[in-house]
Amino acid sequence: MANIPLDALSLEQKASLLTGGGFWSTTAIPEAGIDAIVLSDGPHGVRRQMHGTDHLGLHHSEPATCFPPAVAVGSSWSEDVAAKIGTALAREARALGVDVLLGPGVNIKRSPLAGRNFEYFSEDPLLSGVLATAYVRALQAGGVGASVKHFAANDQETDRMVVSADIDERTLREIHLSAFERVVTDAGPATVMCSYNKINGVPASEHHRLLTDVLRTEWGYTGAVISDWGAVRSRPAALNAGLDLSMPGPGHYATQALVDAVRAGHVTEATVERAVARVLALVDAAGHDAAAPDLDAHHELARELAAECAVLLKNTRGTLPLERPSSLLVVGEFATTPRYQGGGSSHVNATRVDVPLEFIQAHAAARGAAVTYARGFATDDQGEEAALREAAVRAAAGAGAVVVFAGNPEAEESEGFDRQRLELPASQVRLIREVAAVAARTVVVLANGGVVSLEDWHDDVDAILEGFLLGQGSGAAIADLLFGQANPSGRLAETIPLRLKDTPTYLSFPGEQGHVRYSEGVMVGYRHYETVDAPVRYPFGHGLSYTAYDIAGLRVQVDGPAEASLTVTVRNTGSRAGKYVVQVYVATQAGPVRRPERTLAAFTKIHLEPGQEKEVRLGLDRRAFAYWDVPLSRWVVADGTYVVQVGENASAVLLERSVHLDGDGIAPPLSLQSNVGDWLAHPVAGPRLRARMAPLMAQGGPELDDDSDEMRMVASMPMNQILNLTGGALDGDWLVSLTNTCPSADTTEEEGNVHS
Repeated sequence: MANIPLDALSLEQKASLLTGGGFWSTTAIPEAGIDAIVLSDGPHGVRRQMHGTDHLGLHHSEPATCFPPAVAVGSSWSEDVAAKIGTALAREARALGVDVLLGPGVNIKRSPLAGRNFEYFSEDPLLSGVLATAYVRALQAGGVGASVKHFAANDQETDRMVVSADIDERTLREIHLSAFERVVTDAGPATVMCSYNKINGVPASEHHRLLTDVLRTEWGYTGAVISDWGAVRSRPAALNAGLDLSMPGPGHYATQALVDAVRAGHVTEATVERAVARVLALVDAAGHDAAAPDLDAHHELARELAAECAVLLKNTRGTLPLERPSSLLVVGEFATTPRYQGGGSSHVNATRVDVPLEFIQAHAAARGAAVTYARGFATDDQGEEAALREAAVRAAAGAGAVVVFAGNPEAEESEGFDRQRLELPASQVRLIREVAAVAARTVVVLANGGVVSLEDWHDDVDAILEGFLLGQGSGAAIADLLFGQANPSGRLAETIPLRLKDTPTYLSFPGEQGHVRYSEGVMVGYRHYETVDAPVRYPFGHGLSYTAYDIAGLRVQVDGPAEASLTVTVRNTGSRAGKYVVQVYVATQAGPVRRPERTLAAFTKIHLEPGQEKEVRLGLDRRAFAYWDVPLSRWVVADGTYVVQVGENASAVLLERSVHLDGDGIAPPLSLQSNVGDWLAHPVAGPRLRARMAPLMAQGGPELDDDSDEMRMVASMPMNQILNLTGGALDGDWLVSLTNTCPSADTTEEEGNVHS
């Protein structure tokens, strides 16, 4: 673009730049040398629409590689997988003339029923944030801007455009903003996309506190904030809140609304110009080329990465891999018509799709085994159900092993609506049980965008391979895993519960009368199950392998008052090469808030040849130990004991070491409204107050007994009530002067002056 000063543009021209010029493009002003840029859906593939534009995946888009969606990338636990997808997407986006790719999605899977869970990574913000950061860095290194979304709390599809997500501040910070914060501060995405919903009653597009105070002032974000398509209700209000670009266009009405608002004094022209500068920065950064990517190589990459994302949930009697099957029966419509992505705006027109049955037949033929196929069920015609099932059961009785492909139809997992059940379709459940009853060995391969219940058939089968949605290379990848050409290394990024009623959001999802209460607080997913000691079918972080590993030699070093590091040794004790995920959790009850039983604090994925041993070193920064302190409005590491745990998963701790951290040395600010317990617990004010209160207590002495009935009663009372009840025995002026000995809550960490 020509270097045109903003004052050379009219107010109308400036306002026009803040609304899309078309469905997928920004506004161009040719006479000023300002070009339009193209934005496109595509967290896991470029959905470039040249004609018939829409935001729901209804119309045609140009062919592009469909890589594993976020649900699969999450279960890879691999930054390398996320980065390779970002790099490949940048090449395809540039070739298709796309400047900004709308992704990744980092919202939290607070309920397994959320319809868009296939677009999100995990129930854990650290895992989501680390993978998304790797993706964004790689995508933008390739010359294409990212759009991290949906900011914030877009965790359901029911009433998604109007519902208010009602969230307390600690939950918002620790769970629902944490992944966004990591991506923004570590990767600098070109854009951040606001969500449709409200947060605590305020539309996300008009949420000044989130879009400006948190995103820009606290996190230092300098990129452009854009709307989800159609999310803006009031263009002037959204601009004042910090939203730069409203999509889609053409936006003649929105442009005029901005012009009118400026002239009426409701919006300053300086606010318009700040937003215009950010949009023009996107235009300046654009620069795609016409070089065609190697789509064959990208397909092979999609196949390779898909194999790393699948999770082996169960494998009894050495059923997998199928190294020398005598005969094999494949059952299920998804074996010939694979499910490999979800529906809606992220739906990619794949360049080609691997069919599982064809690759299974090729692997079996190489081993001299025959493969037969039975459809088993139909997703489009239930009238055939009985006949298809009966034919499959007859065939299963004579097979050496049966592989059943099952899962949710795409019509049940899409943007725009939430799932209604956790179970597989009843026809599939019955098929699995009846096949397993007669088959020598039964393997179930799952294809689903969110976790499904296994309870109706889990104990009937020998092995379960959870594929989730693996992209266009899924068919070949699954065959590679079944026959041992690839070693499963995926780990669950979300818990598989026993019952829907066990989930922490069961009573609050998806809300009612325009509100959804985040009643689970910070106890999302495994945090809930581990804290209340609730059994699950498979825990967060679970995943099996065709080899075995030994983990030993955990050492933890305290590196400062609020930091630590650890080393641990991992050895492949089996006969196959494989990849192992080192999962580090932190457990503590330090501080004045209820902490989860354990929280994921660090992880890495390593490759090991048979017999190979590696020492892994991981750092634990202050956020690994911190909680969000609401009164102080900041992250705090409390003085106390922290247990660093290496887990096989969130439920199984292999090794642990306890350390003491001095923390930030922060005590909460005191006032006469603070309760007596807070006063007495304060490291400075507490000892002085105890000395004054001791003579006043009926059972008092030189030291107050905190466990006495009197103290338990008094501890919860506000100090101003104590002043009234003691009739002046405590000096209020003295107490007020005592609060001045404690530094204010505004003191910053960087200054090093914290509450003492």
